[in-house]
Amino acid sequence: MKLQFGIARADIDYRHRAAVFGIAERDGLIACVRITRDKGAYFDLPGGAVEGTETEAEAVAREFREETGLDVAPVDRLTEASQYFVRTDGEGLNNVSAFWTMAIRGSTPANKQEQDHQLVWMSPVEALQAVRHEAHAWAITCWLRDRRQVVTMV
Repeated sequence: MKLQFGIARADIDYRHRAAVFGIAERDGLIACVRITRDKGAYFDLPGGAVEGTETEAEAVAREFREETGLDVAPVDRLTEASQYFVRTDGEGLNNVSAFWTMAIRGSTPANKQEQDHQLVWMSPVEALQAVRHEAHAWAITCWLRDRRQVVTMV
């Protein structure tokens, strides 16, 4: 059984979309994007749709570049989960998403293309509270639990 978040409303036709998002950590903080649209702002993990013949790894690296200007490399496929939601333009989507851990290689601000996206560094707990999708919160939780195996608790 695949993990499905959100509630599909009967009056909306949801388009299934392959998507991929990433979790990149620096100094105990994770990269999120603050997206500002006409109806307000919200937070997501960097990522988006898998286009054409892209692999998940190619798509998540591209999305990171376009949304944040960060140069990243995919490390591991962490989890997957789907999310029903309605975009700000009214389109219903079911993001069938893979979530990857990412390694930061550098930053090339000129690669950032999406002007309505702003890179924001958050503690994992802040990110859990801020992200708009339950699937993203699930991925952050999986990432935190996975890190327990490599981080010594004090």
